[in-house]
Amino acid sequence: MAGFKHLVIVKFKEDVVVEDILKGMQKLVSEIDAVKSFEWGQDIEGEEMLGQGFTHAFLMTFEDKQGYTAFVGHACHVEFSATFSTAIDKIVLLDFPSVVVKAAT
Repeated sequence: MAGFKHLVIVKFKEDVVVEDILKGMQKLVSEIDAVKSFEWGQDIEGEEMLGQGFTHAFLMTFEDKQGYTAFVGHACHVEFSATFSTAIDKIVLLDFPSVVVKAAT
């Protein structure tokens, strides 16, 4: 077991300034201690058919599900979620306990 993961895959609306959303997300995770790590990336090589229009992925790691629950209920998360949700055209969200098969070196 390697913690609890929160994976969000999105396609932003056409008029969204993605850099502003990214700055807001980085500020959010820096303010909430329950977030142990945060990674994000933009799809640059996926085939359109396979990507289904999704462009960005965000991954947060928590110590355990309780940390994730604390994050979701945190006032900063609630506030940011209102902004984030208005910027999204499509979304996939997965929350899961993580199993490491090969650790990063």
